Amino acid sequence: MDAQAFWNVIGNYNKQTWIIQIILFTFMLLAIMLSYMQKVKWAVKFSLGIVNLFIGIAFFAWYGTEPIQKFFALPLYLLCGGLFFYESWRNKEDMIKRPNLIQITLLLLYLLYPAVSMLLGNSFPQMVTYIMPCPVISLSIAVYAGYKRKNKVLLTLLTIWGLTGIKSVIFNAYEDIILLIAGIYGVCILFKMYRTKSESY
Repeated sequence: MDAQAFWNVIGNYNKQTWIIQIILFTFMLLAIMLSYMQKVKWAVKFSLGIVNLFIGIAFFAWYGTEPIQKFFALPLYLLCGGLFFYESWRNKEDMIKRPNLIQITLLLLYLLYPAVSMLLGNSFPQMVTYIMPCPVISLSIAVYAGYKRKNKVLLTLLTIWGLTGIKSVIFNAYEDIILLIAGIYGVCILFKMYRTKSESY
């Protein structure tokens, strides 16, 4: 997959789904606030389930053009979406902790994603927006890390995609260095989970 094909998929997706993206982004922000305020503890996991499934179906299944998008990214996002739904049901009483410094940094970097994309010379529709694969995984890692009980399979899948941020150099998508940072953080969390035998499964 070359860089132009990569950006063409982004352009087509953004042109056709920008209204849905605004709705999903608003819904996700509301869910994040409800969870951090302990009003609806499972809300953010439920919202990330919806968003990951949407990206899998819309971005990769519908607008994707390359085999790697259909046979690697699509199933990964469908699995992540399904597991977030499962987590919102199985551990609905699990409270999310206040974000630590790393998580706050990742949350801020998520919010800066479109601005960084524009600073790098991109413009709509061929630019990175909030409801796109890499920003959503960055957010997913930052948020899910705050829960006490973590599903190792889900966190591993999120981390695998996070580490694909190395492609930022290949496709001239330097904003995805944010994704790579999130992926490295995911590796650190997994290492700590296996080392300390924390509440994970």
